[in-house]
Amino acid sequence: MNSEEIQKCDAAALCRTYARYPLAVNRGQGTRLFSPEGKVYTDLLAGIAVCNLGHSHPELVEVICAQAKKLIHVSNLFYQEEQVELAKKLLGTCHLDRVFFCNSGAEANEGAIKLARRYMREGRGQERYEIITVTGSFHGRTLATLTATGQDKIKTGFGPLPEGFVTVPFGDLDAMKAAMNDRTAAVLIEMIQGEGGVKPLPEDYARGLAALCAERGVLLMIDEIQTGVGRTGKFWAHQHLGLRPDVVTVAKGLAGGLPMGAVMCTEEVSKGFPPGSHGTTFGGNALISAVAKKVIEIIERDDLCGRAARLGEHLRGRLAALREKFPERIADVRVHGLMVGIELTSPGADVWKALLEKGFVLNLTQDTVLRLLPPLVITEEELDAFAAALEAVLATA
Repeated sequence: MNSEEIQKCDAAALCRTYARYPLAVNRGQGTRLFSPEGKVYTDLLAGIAVCNLGHSHPELVEVICAQAKKLIHVSNLFYQEEQVELAKKLLGTCHLDRVFFCNSGAEANEGAIKLARRYMREGRGQERYEIITVTGSFHGRTLATLTATGQDKIKTGFGPLPEGFVTVPFGDLDAMKAAMNDRTAAVLIEMIQGEGGVKPLPEDYARGLAALCAERGVLLMIDEIQTGVGRTGKFWAHQHLGLRPDVVTVAKGLAGGLPMGAVMCTEEVSKGFPPGSHGTTFGGNALISAVAKKVIEIIERDDLCGRAARLGEHLRGRLAALREKFPERIADVRVHGLMVGIELTSPGADVWKALLEKGFVLNLTQDTVLRLLPPLVITEEELDAFAAALEAVLATA
């Protein structure tokens, strides 16, 4: 089918939950996407921070084919070598001790919420159940995780929402202190708000929050769904500040484009998940575990974390020059490795569309922020080409 035929079939058969981009894609290779008509695009979105190794990475293709011939799925009723090897590899990237595998970021955050509540009741014998989050956050679209999300726009029409969630202003430590009480089980927070506009936690606030949670006996749970797996220049964004959260959630970039999420926690907190307390049919099956293990191996072997940091600094320089040249159009530039937000002074749909027409796929969030989440294998030359295209668009808009 050509692009027009695909769009017509989509409109006729699928629920209209997505405001699709005016683009059909039928092939990907490295950092490139191809339309059915053969137009080539530079992918600066990577499936929303998912395809960290780009598209059709030959080593991932090889693992997928080999594992599919061996074993795809048997459920979590069985011990599986692939899952155990992945667990060791993943836990080796951080200070945490145990992991639960699932299928998505929303499932990972839902699992973390359940873990925190059950650990408080069963592990500590305390009736603590409230989860505190902050405004501007995004934690998923299940009923619990959209309730935890600090953006009212995604909650419309889904009430009544689950109880036990409190949202406080972003970056306000006094508000966080005031919200904590003897019902508080955990704080769930992103180091950098992705959907919120690539907005980082202030460093003093993040350190103060970690100290506050330790002082009050509240679990610190960090949502690394978008920031994890090398995206920000370290394997985990919380490692930039030396934080040691009790729970970390991850998904997106973990399995190179296949659906996988995970909840990692300390040995102590894992007491909240005894046998029969939580589960999933598909989570961490042999195929996806084998691929995720290879993803981590490649990121470590090729130092893609360090590469993301270096490329981010290069792009920061290019974008800073554009901000100086176009102060009436660019309000701010936020660069964290290869997680980039270019905040415009006014709604940016026209700029986003012009860049797409020039062959650059990226995202527009919060109406004014151009968000870049390119594959970690992107080149300096491709980033320079984007910067040049953005300059041309801003000059003619």
